[in-house]
Amino acid sequence: MPLNRSFRLKIFSKLHQCIPKRLSTATISTRSQQIIDRENQFGAKNYHPIPVVLERAKGCKVWDVDGKEYFDFLSAYSAVNQGHCHPVILHALKEQAEKLTLTSRAFHNDVLGEYEEFMSKLLGYDRLLPMNTGVEGGETAVKLARRWAYDVKGVEPNQAKVLFAKNNFWGRTISAISSSDDKDAYQGYGPFLPGFECIPFNDLKALEDAFERESHRIAAFMVEPIQGEAGVVVPDEGYLKGVRDLCTKYNVLWIADEVQTGLGRTGRMMAVDYENVKPNILILGKALSGGMYPVSAVLSNHEVMLTIKPGQHGSTYGGNPLGCKVAMAAMQVLLDEKLAENAYKLGEAFRSDMKSLEADVLVEVRGKGLMNAIVIKERANKANAWDLCMLLRDKGLLAKPTHRNIIRLTPPLCINPDQLKTCTEIIKQAICEID
Repeated sequence: MPLNRSFRLKIFSKLHQCIPKRLSTATISTRSQQIIDRENQFGAKNYHPIPVVLERAKGCKVWDVDGKEYFDFLSAYSAVNQGHCHPVILHALKEQAEKLTLTSRAFHNDVLGEYEEFMSKLLGYDRLLPMNTGVEGGETAVKLARRWAYDVKGVEPNQAKVLFAKNNFWGRTISAISSSDDKDAYQGYGPFLPGFECIPFNDLKALEDAFERESHRIAAFMVEPIQGEAGVVVPDEGYLKGVRDLCTKYNVLWIADEVQTGLGRTGRMMAVDYENVKPNILILGKALSGGMYPVSAVLSNHEVMLTIKPGQHGSTYGGNPLGCKVAMAAMQVLLDEKLAENAYKLGEAFRSDMKSLEADVLVEVRGKGLMNAIVIKERANKANAWDLCMLLRDKGLLAKPTHRNIIRLTPPLCINPDQLKTCTEIIKQAICEID
């Protein structure tokens, strides 16, 4: 019995979308190579970038030194949620830079208090401690938790313990790698700080078992609502509420590391908002400045925040008027442009579209909002996630692997439906070419 025309076209379309094609054959220009060579000659070798040299950016697009246009699907690890060079944030930066940029905390400035009030009221906390980078925010949170444990909870001196989830990532300082189980991060850098322990992520029984063993000395449990560097690992529904309940039951502070997941990225202002729960300590960074300036923040209540006294913690640049002004503008952009709502809507469409692709090499599509990842099958002597990212580069889309076979796909939240559809087709085509 002959097949009808529409059915034949449907079969042809499914077959055609995964016909193997050539992999990346593009070469970089002489100018780009010269820039890369200079960096390799004079810089430390602590990064392995995709070979592309960027010169300018706007919105969800970037351009290299030769003028080639790309969609940015990394967003500086979610630091430019508002889009590159957002005019509102840029205006705030320029205006403040012409007035006052830095005073240190030896003196008051006229912007810090406004910023602290704005953020605290917006997010429902009593107080904010300003820092610069995400890892500084993590360090600050750990110090606050330890001090609270001694001053409020009554833990014996030098016995406080902080729990972390396995496969966590919050930076590369000694504290951060002391709490890491990633050999690339910690191997060769010991001895490590005591008082840290990793337990399985997304495992409430493991958390309660740890609390049962020694809740008398546990100050805090620090966890990412979705693990970013680990490859956008989304916990089961109810996990965060369970964390909140257990921390309350055992008098342990819950520290939420929302440096990557926060500020609209997952389709909510904070990823914890999906379960309507509130951490004791909230860490923000990256998109807090819209990519304009290093700004991070730690928020908590009076009881926790006021355990730190003058001279016990601080930063020369933390709370500077330029960073504060930029951060308020960046937050206002998120609110005014409804970027969390956009991330939620487009994220649903993106995952649905990607999951419709039938390709053996595509193991999994996962994420929330516009924080997504694809898992690529590891095959001997065949194209891998790095090869796929190189192919994406050739096609005008920039992304980068993590943990060998996982590729994060995190465009700026200002991307529109047509742009996202174009990008999804680029990604699907590239996957089919390595399948």
